[in-house]
Amino acid sequence: MKSNARSWTPIARQVCVVGVVLLSTFCFGQAEASVSAGGSPTTQAAWRQFHRLNMARFNEFESVLNVNNVGNLEQKWSYRTGGEIWPSPVVANDVVYIGLGDKNMYALKASNGAKLWSASIGSGFSALANGVVYLESNVLYALKASNGRTIWSRNIGGENGNPPTVLNGVVYIGSLDSNVYALKASNGALLWSFTTGRAVYDVSPAVANGVVYVGSSDGNIYALNAKTGAKLWSYTTGNAVSSSASVSNGVVYIGSLDKNLYALNAKTGAKLWSYPTGDIIAYSAPAVANGVVYFGSRDSNVYALNASSGALLWSYATGNFVDSAPAVANGIVYIGSGDHKLYALNASTGALLWSYTTGGNVHSSPVVVNGMVYVGSDDGKVYAFGLK
Repeated sequence: MKSNARSWTPIARQVCVVGVVLLSTFCFGQAEASVSAGGSPTTQAAWRQFHRLNMARFNEFESVLNVNNVGNLEQKWSYRTGGEIWPSPVVANDVVYIGLGDKNMYALKASNGAKLWSASIGSGFSALANGVVYLESNVLYALKASNGRTIWSRNIGGENGNPPTVLNGVVYIGSLDSNVYALKASNGALLWSFTTGRAVYDVSPAVANGVVYVGSSDGNIYALNAKTGAKLWSYTTGNAVSSSASVSNGVVYIGSLDKNLYALNAKTGAKLWSYPTGDIIAYSAPAVANGVVYFGSRDSNVYALNASSGALLWSYATGNFVDSAPAVANGIVYIGSGDHKLYALNASTGALLWSYTTGGNVHSSPVVVNGMVYVGSDDGKVYAFGLK
């Protein structure tokens, strides 16, 4: 997505701040996995929101693609839109939902890319829950997933770019008006709002164990009571936070424009460790899987760190900046780069297993569902890859 708000680039935001951040009642670790394992195949074979099921961008149910066959991926289809594609898609029930830079929301058949419907309501990230697609643009929309008709809409403070998170009948979302909102998913009624010191930009709240974790461009990471919005704690980084948090095993992982990835105690906000990169961590939300944290930096590298200690396990150099958030599934890390490529890397070693060159920068974050990989590109196309 590249809305008007996108013109406020990470560099500009860095200067600004220097001058003055699926549905399951269990959201991380083994508790979430055990509940999900008892769910329906439809629930498991889906990626319904930015964080997926476990607030960690990890698809633990993928079994088709593996390190031995991912090199055989090929393009199955692409769908051309009228604008750049920054958001990540969401996928469920053989449908890909994505809000695009041409100010339209699209529903595409996941198996062949055929357009099922489109809605001219603005561009933005989306989330899917209970047959409803929630799309954040200058207005938060709730659309009927089957046909794109508007169920309700609510103005939440100007054109944004934030992925909504939907859990237990509540939509959590940040806004350029500096607020984090909790809205009733059924009708958009305001449940609570929390005001940060500056705009909340390009971040998806992570919700785990009754707590909302979100960063703000005021340089803080906030932990809020999910029911009331009351602040539980905050942690101050050295610059704006435009990376979404991920949560796993009682730890919050999040990047900052101060070039560091942070690991914070989820209950107290105490810093456990931080890892410095060579440039800002702009939009690349970390993915957490099997004791490893994966993320990208504008220094062009993809990193894998020990989740407990922050020790570097490996890094992989792409040809340009990495704003894409990784998706991890069955021993593979999928991530896009400003060098126009989508990569598949060995999660254990960082070795390149496969790559594909699109016609533009890949800011979009890929998703992996049932042996298919979906991603958007700045060339205006949605891509779908599967085995030959």
